[in-house]
Amino acid sequence: MSVFIIAEIGINHNGDLNICKKLIDLAKDTGCDAVKFQKRDIDSVYTQSFLNSPRQSPWGHTQRCQKQGLEFSKEDYQEIDKYSLEKDIHWFASAWDEKSQEFISEFDFKFNKVASPMIVNTNLLKLIAKEKKYTFISTGMSTYEDIDKAIEIFKKESCPFELMHCVSTYPMKDEDANLNMITTLKNKYSCKVGYSGHETGLAISLAATALGATSIERHITLDRSMYGSDQAASLEPAGLRQLVGGIRKIELSLGDGVKKFTEEEKKVAEKLREHLY
Repeated sequence: MSVFIIAEIGINHNGDLNICKKLIDLAKDTGCDAVKFQKRDIDSVYTQSFLNSPRQSPWGHTQRCQKQGLEFSKEDYQEIDKYSLEKDIHWFASAWDEKSQEFISEFDFKFNKVASPMIVNTNLLKLIAKEKKYTFISTGMSTYEDIDKAIEIFKKESCPFELMHCVSTYPMKDEDANLNMITTLKNKYSCKVGYSGHETGLAISLAATALGATSIERHITLDRSMYGSDQAASLEPAGLRQLVGGIRKIELSLGDGVKKFTEEEKKVAEKLREHLY
């Protein structure tokens, strides 16, 4: 099965539908399988004191202004749904609270996503699992006990899932990648395991593909210099195109692991071993 490539738009759209559509175009044009967003009900996710605290942003001078500026409305998501359908690319979102999961469940998309911070949110996990949509579960900031509990919820509801190895630092240092966890998680939980990356560059995500990751998720942006906390660890258009091409080339090159003496090799062997006969 082909590696499922997820272009994480997240909040890199900066609340602008035109930027959002350009990012959807980018994901489609480079051969990604899906785009993913993040949805928050800010009054559920953050405390009032935090929201009232100061923060300079294009939308105002408080955390509330900044957080609200990054959230799309129902009408915006209806436009995203329509546009993604026209472009023939999957879209889905990771909800950070129960209200947001109920909100996005109104849309008829194929997948759900558990963001790493939410793997310990039992009530949210139960809500997602009841939908029985194929769910990607990121495992950053978690212990085996956290993963065990999450998997138990999804198995109880007979909800199909895939774990994603993830290290939740932004950007992640290369030496922290610990890609052998892909194999560890596969062996421990007997399930598919993908990779959700927050590093700069392509090498680690390509290595994850070679190690058998069944999905790859990376943040994308039009320009890393744009406003936003996720921009620095995101891939610009040229980088995303190289990543998708590299993943598909690795898939092609891995083969089935069965030793073969091909017809092409036999012709070469006849020439190079001629002096032996």
